Amino acid sequence: MKKLLFAAVAVIAFGSANAQETKFGAKAGLNMSNLTGDVEDNSMKVGFHIGGFVNIGISEKFSVQPELLYNTGGAKFTGGSTNLSYLSIPVMAQYNITEEFSLEAGPQIGFLMSANDKADGGGSVDIKDSLNSTDFGLNLGLGYDVAENINIGLRYTIGMSNILKDSGDIKIGTSNLGLSLAYTF
Repeated sequence: MKKLLFAAVAVIAFGSANAQETKFGAKAGLNMSNLTGDVEDNSMKVGFHIGGFVNIGISEKFSVQPELLYNTGGAKFTGGSTNLSYLSIPVMAQYNITEEFSLEAGPQIGFLMSANDKADGGGSVDIKDSLNSTDFGLNLGLGYDVAENINIGLRYTIGMSNILKDSGDIKIGTSNLGLSLAYTF
């Protein structure tokens, strides 16, 4: 954990020192999330994300974009849903194919904020203590600048961690497809 935070700080510090241009921004959007692995009869659940970012230009074609996002997700099941919320820190490497169109990829760490199972009829059970407090993931996405300071992005995140604590052979991961609208200041 300390090594990951040190690496993120080093990337930001190095990028800031040599950056062609640094931009700050805010983003929000829709999440379509699900649970993967040893789960059955589940379907995507709608959620949202909101947060901010710093885009650090390294060259004309390449930039690094650390973000801080609040994400909601989970999965729907017959008779209810699992609701998860994370404070996520992705660090995206972005390659500009054209002035408007970019591809991105990078790692992400998510810190579990809340988790519950909710029945369709009402009741909710807190399950946070049965889940790991962190989730590591890999992001792949693309972005399109629709105006000078406005970007639309599509990103797929696959969780690389087993989110269950003391799970034995059972493995459950996260997945998310996010559609974002970002504004750069």
